[in-house]
Amino acid sequence: MATDANQPTVPQVTMTLSAIAATGATPRPSGETLAEQSTRIILGINRQLADASLATQGTWVLCWLAVSPGNANMAYLAKNTDGSNSFAVVIRGSVGNVPDLLEDLDVGTVVPFNLVGMPSPVPVSKGAMKAFTQVVTMSTAGVSLAQALGTALGQAQPNPTVYVTGHSLGGCIATMVAPYLQTLTWPGGRPNFELHTFAAPTAGGEEFAAYVDSLEWQANERHYNMYDLVPQAWNNLVAAHQWYPSPPGPAADDDVKAVIATLAGLPGPNIYVQPGKVDQLNNTYDPVDPNVVKQSTQDFMGQVAFQHANSTYLGLLGAPDVQSGPVVTIVTPVGTAGAPVEIVGSGFEQGVVVDFGTVSSTRNYVFRDDVMIAWAPEGVGVVDIRVTSGLGTSPAVPRGQFAYGGPAAVLVTGISPDSGRAGDQVQVNGVYFTSDAQVYFGDNLAELVDYAPEQLLVTVPKPTIAIGKPATVNITVLSNSYSSPASPADEFTYLEWPQP
Repeated sequence: MATDANQPTVPQVTMTLSAIAATGATPRPSGETLAEQSTRIILGINRQLADASLATQGTWVLCWLAVSPGNANMAYLAKNTDGSNSFAVVIRGSVGNVPDLLEDLDVGTVVPFNLVGMPSPVPVSKGAMKAFTQVVTMSTAGVSLAQALGTALGQAQPNPTVYVTGHSLGGCIATMVAPYLQTLTWPGGRPNFELHTFAAPTAGGEEFAAYVDSLEWQANERHYNMYDLVPQAWNNLVAAHQWYPSPPGPAADDDVKAVIATLAGLPGPNIYVQPGKVDQLNNTYDPVDPNVVKQSTQDFMGQVAFQHANSTYLGLLGAPDVQSGPVVTIVTPVGTAGAPVEIVGSGFEQGVVVDFGTVSSTRNYVFRDDVMIAWAPEGVGVVDIRVTSGLGTSPAVPRGQFAYGGPAAVLVTGISPDSGRAGDQVQVNGVYFTSDAQVYFGDNLAELVDYAPEQLLVTVPKPTIAIGKPATVNITVLSNSYSSPASPADEFTYLEWPQP
């Protein structure tokens, strides 16, 4: 890799390669085989690697990729064509939410990690060992990661460099894959290995960390956002009790602290230690997602997700963000099978496919990258409309719901003011309200003062004062047999909150 001062740094490049690994990670809602998903992932990663605007500068090419059964893990091998004689082993992170990721690591049970040449086995978590085993044994056309890297190194110039990298769970697995690769025999001799992890929870204890750090590395670095919950696992989760600084917040409430305590208790008697030289990012708690700063469990976990995201890490490192997949923002809410449905969003391109729930639409037309039409397939009930391209699948969103035959789903889009006292009046904005709408502040019914299809005026009811009842509550509208989904847009904070 070039070392010119104007060139991207190694962390910028390896984090970009790690972010690219998330391309196409979500399976298509209507279903696809592992081979079909792998083909889609390969197309998307090739497109990302060719993007000269990224820190990878369009000089990396895909050499090998494999996905484990059930889409649990994915890894790819890439080669830099800029003359630097470098390769990258990239391991994908988790495709679930943060609590699921931490629980899936099964840190309450440890098993021996034993490689050729190790003085003795060292304990690692059972979950990390399972993921490591999948990564090093999965193959494409019978070719494993080690075999693919061996072929690539056999064609390389002398003294190549191999970066092993990953974000989140991918970084955790990388701390096991990289030592494993060091134990193997390579054509032309041992390459220079560099280990760069981002947002990684640790795989093992002090003996594991000492073993990893004892190996011969050209670089061995652990990059983490100090306001990211995941890399605090499993040796410092309680630090999150002091998050997030106010202003802007959200400060952890009692419910959040209970969740953290539960997660912190998962390792039981096992003590975990992180390997690698520390590169601590975000000492000043900036950037922040301003949409999730209220003192509630919902906002706290939303901020956790933001602080853990690939795009946040790229920004903290000063690297451009990778291309995002399709996003749906709003759709025609009601219709019947065969009806054209307008979809507004972003990332639409020729060749995208559309799913209504788990049923594929057989016909669509893209007008622009932000507007398209899809014809509704046969279906019943209320379904999420999601769009899939080579770069990924759009997430399900409240205004992306389609109701066969109606009525349209009710949604709260905002409230004003978003804080106050019992007896105050609050305007609730949204869509598809009916005149019989009922509005709840937490579990308390508000008095309806005025009604319009997209606006309700209500009087704030008295709160429920009890242990475990937060001062910030969700406003829920019941209308047309729908209950509006909770979101940061409907959170109301009581300014007077006496102790129970």
